[in-house]
Amino acid sequence: MNLTDPISNALTIIRNGNMASKTKVDMPFSRICEEMMNILKREKYIKDVKFIDDKKQGVLRVYLKYTRYEEPVIKGLSRISKPSLRIYAKKDSIPKVFGGLGIAILSTSRGIVTDTQAREMQTGGEVLCYVW
Repeated sequence: MNLTDPISNALTIIRNGNMASKTKVDMPFSRICEEMMNILKREKYIKDVKFIDDKKQGVLRVYLKYTRYEEPVIKGLSRISKPSLRIYAKKDSIPKVFGGLGIAILSTSRGIVTDTQAREMQTGGEVLCYVW
């Protein structure tokens, strides 16, 4: 399957899995999606992410996280920069999501990082998505 935007596809898979109360979802492997899922794991939005080799492209299996009241930890996902309209942020204007309650994931010259890491490194980049 050839996808134009693997990031939007990954966010949609997670959003649909949360709405259906799935414990795990599978998405096609891409390095950028793997980095984004590792950030979500590090920031405790998901339980775990594993690579499954299927002798083709590969699959990322994402284990979703829920509160003790069976509500998803991820309340919302929003794709910001799209293939049709790229959104960049300078080091002085990196956005805060819900006043710091959420995270923005950026693609910088130093890799895929969160908004707080980009501020610490004093580097800007392409704003990929918001997670809250």
